[in-house]
Amino acid sequence: MARARMGSGLAVTVLLLPLGGYGLARVEVAPEGTPIVLGLLSVIASAIFLPALCEERAPFRHSSSHLTARTLTGERSVDLNRITSVRLLTTFSYGSAYRTLLVRDADGARLGITTERSRRKLRRAIEKADANAARGVTRPHVSRAARAHLGLAAGGLVAHTVLAFLLLTVAGSLYVVAVLRLGGQ
Repeated sequence: MARARMGSGLAVTVLLLPLGGYGLARVEVAPEGTPIVLGLLSVIASAIFLPALCEERAPFRHSSSHLTARTLTGERSVDLNRITSVRLLTTFSYGSAYRTLLVRDADGARLGITTERSRRKLRRAIEKADANAARGVTRPHVSRAARAHLGLAAGGLVAHTVLAFLLLTVAGSLYVVAVLRLGGQ
């Protein structure tokens, strides 16, 4: 879990690099355009690494109650009997939408599910938790989009995909505008 926090901290630091460049430019230690250069590098690094911080990579290990996989921040394991939340993260690249199911368990461990085998195990775990909810056991929060992606709910993902695209586009545009303003452009 410490590695995951370190990875997230590094990601936030990369996104805030233009502010540091702005400070250095203000005290005339760095050239005026430093925030712009750092901002562009931050956008590129963020687009590549942020979505992949907790995504599963080979080798995978599955047991009856755990999913374990390597991620960019090390090996992670999620207890399928103690899931607290599941949500769908949608990213875009080269005209395609990529979907990752972010699963969090009661210990705070988080794993991004991308493979079909892991999705089947997660689906069975959610179905089991839903069945146990009838007996008074708390069930995990599973977003509507995650349920649709797993085939547990009727409906498609069109609204989710459009909203994710708009959110990503607006946030990216605002970030670029802020970086350009810091750079004096």
